[in-house]
Parts: sequence; C-alpha cells; structure tokens
Amino acid sequence: MVRRLGPLKIESLAYGGKGIARADGQVLFVDGALPGDLLTCRVTREKKRYAEAVVEELITPSPARRTPPCPVADQCGGCQWQALSYAEQCRWKQSIFTDLLQRNVGIGLERIEPIVPAPDEWGYRSRVQFKCVAANGRFLTGFYRTGSHVVVDVDACPVVDPAVNAVLARLKPIIAGSSYLRGIPQIDMESGSDGQVRVVIHALRHGRQIADLCRPLAEEAGFSLLVQSTPSGKPQVLHGPADLTVQVDDPPVSLRYGPGGFAQINQAQNRALVETVLASANIKRTESVLDLYCGMGNFSLPLARRAGQVVGVEESAQSIAMARVNATAHQIDNASFYCQSAEGFLRRWRDRPFDLVMIDPPRSGARAVMDELLECRPGKILYVSCDPSTLARDLTPLVQNGYHVVSSRPFDMFPQTYHLESLTTLIRTDC
Repeated sequence: MVRRLGPLKIESLAYGGKGIARADGQVLFVDGALPGDLLTCRVTREKKRYAEAVVEELITPSPARRTPPCPVADQCGGCQWQALSYAEQCRWKQSIFTDLLQRNVGIGLERIEPIVPAPDEWGYRSRVQFKCVAANGRFLTGFYRTGSHVVVDVDACPVVDPAVNAVLARLKPIIAGSSYLRGIPQIDMESGSDGQVRVVIHALRHGRQIADLCRPLAEEAGFSLLVQSTPSGKPQVLHGPADLTVQVDDPPVSLRYGPGGFAQINQAQNRALVETVLASANIKRTESVLDLYCGMGNFSLPLARRAGQVVGVEESAQSIAMARVNATAHQIDNASFYCQSAEGFLRRWRDRPFDLVMIDPPRSGARAVMDELLECRPGKILYVSCDPSTLARDLTPLVQNGYHVVSSRPFDMFPQTYHLESLTTLIRTDC
C-alpha cells in the first residue's frame, strides 16, 4: 500500500540534497523538496527511524525557489539544487557543514570559517562525462536520470564550460548523422586553463571509422581528439595535444595531466583552495612536507616553492609521472614523488619526520591514515576533503588524541549540487 503524507512543511536540507520534514514522530527525507516548501509526498522507502519520499504535490513553493535555467533539471541526476537560489545554496552548505563538525567532532563555531562561494555558479565545470546511447535512430548525449541508467539527452549543460558545450554542439550532429551511433557509451570532455578542449570518444565498435569521421572537425575547430576502443585501454591520439594544463599559484605553476588523470573540475575555486592551503601551511624553508594523495602536484609543487623538502605520494602511476614532469618543467628539485598507496606510507617512513602532512583523499576519506598520523605525530596537518561526513569521521580520532582544529573552511567547488570541498587545519597541542 502506497503511503502518502501531507500537507508538510520542509524544515531544512540534508547532506545528500534532500529536504527534511517530520510526520508522526518520524523524520522524512524528501527528494526534490526545498526548505519552506508546503507539499504532499509519497513514501518510497521505510526505515525504523526515518523514511524516504518524493514530492507528489507542491502546494506552496518556498520563497527561495527559482526556475532552473536547465530544461531537464527535474530529470537529470547531476544537479540537485538548481531550483534553489545560489545565496541559499551557500547558506545551506555552510549550515550542513557546520552541523556535521559541531555534532560529530565537537568543533566550536568560532573555528568554522565562512564558505568561499564560487565566482560563477554557471559554466564552471571543466571536466564532464557525457553518457551516450543510440535510441530510435537518435544519438543521445547527457546524464543519467536520478536513480537509473536512463540517459537524459542534453545538447548543452549550463554548469559546463562554454568551450566544452561549443565542441559538443558541433560534434554531436556529426556522430548522430552517421551509421556508427551504437557502441559509443561515453564521451569525456575537458578544458584546460588555456581554453584547450580535449575529447575522448569511447568507441567500443567502429573505432577507426569514428576517428575518420570526427578528425576533420577536430582539425578545423582545434580541439584535441582521442578515441578509446577498449574500456581499460589507452586512448589513441588523433589530433592535438594529449595533455591538458591547469594553473595554480603566483607566479603560475602550469600542471600537465593526461587523459584519465585527475584535476579539480572548478579551476577558479581550485586556485582559491591552493592559495588558502599555502597561507594555512605557513611553511618555512627549513621544514619538510608530506603530501598524501598528491595527484600531479596540485599542492605539492606550490608547497615545494616554499618548503625545504616535499614528498608526494599517489597510487596512480600516471599521476606520479605527471608530477615529476611538472616539477622538472618548473625546475623544482626539492620535490620527490612515489607511486605507492597513501595507507602504510607513514609507517614505512617512520624514521623520517615531517613538519607538515597534507592529505587530499577521495570521497571515502582516509581513516587508516589517521592511525598512522597519530603514531608519527607531525606538528601540523592540512586535510582537504570532498565529503564532510568522512571528514568528521576522520577528524574525531585526531581531536581526541592531541590535535586541535585551528580552522575548517568549506569551499563551494560544485554549485547547483549538495557537494562541497573543505580545508581543515590541525596542530599538535604539545607543539
């Protein structure tokens, strides 16, 4: 039996993007709801202490609601908060972040700094994966519908770099008008700091024909074109440079990274984050730094310009190769890079103390590394996180065992979504 509830007033937002309401002593997480909405909802999942639901009728919209500029915003699973004004998005991100750290870690409000809003809420995304499918003779490119693998077709995305959208607008009709629609599950598109666009077409069939079909446009428009014919294979470069570059620091450090390599999707916010890391590190020429999950040197190389020695650790061989290339290109000779897992590295290097440890783990966090930090006890730790829930989990053992949170600051790296980045600075209390 379908359970319907309402009218209900949405009180707040949860990390994950859903609206929160209460009914019959139970917490409801309502997909698509915003604070201030008066609505009825249909329950989709029941748990002992809470339930999940979807909006059935929006009786009175929240005053903070706006009309999303994207025509498929209510279908696409990429953006959860397009209907919420940007000022309100930032306010709720600050509130959610603060609540998680206060409630789960006990960090005082005075140590949680104001969010750094994105300079642009639209057109900021420099990296995107367009999912593709051939359906009824049409070539659909877009993103999965929420909770499914159904592709919602788009010709342009408002959060994506206009340079990327412009290439998609010219490339899509060429593929759509060919006989090679099938066998292309995905097209990866990225842009660098210099405006160069890289396109990787995943062509599981007809790879050579698709290459011949798309190469003339790449040569005319000037974008890099690569074709990948197997899911785990190396893409073939057909035109233009394989590597892109992003810039950080002042004077700029240009960081090269290859296809499949990682770079932050919001380049303006990444520069702001690097700048804040450098200020928080306040590193001296006599001090040593360990950068775990270092990638292609996003933090390592700016820090190396100011430190005595930097050691970068990353399990991606491709990223480590790029970090070394980037260090050489900028004549940075006090940074060394190791292709190893971050977990266990500090134990293997226990005889070499570090003044500062920098960590930038994936969304799953770095729980095992926390134990190693407590064994080695560096004087300062900088933790860059892309998930406040795992951040709170990882900070707990540190603050319970001799570390003090100096500051924690959220950065809105992902406008129109519930996701956020943050930087937390900790010092050892006996330093």
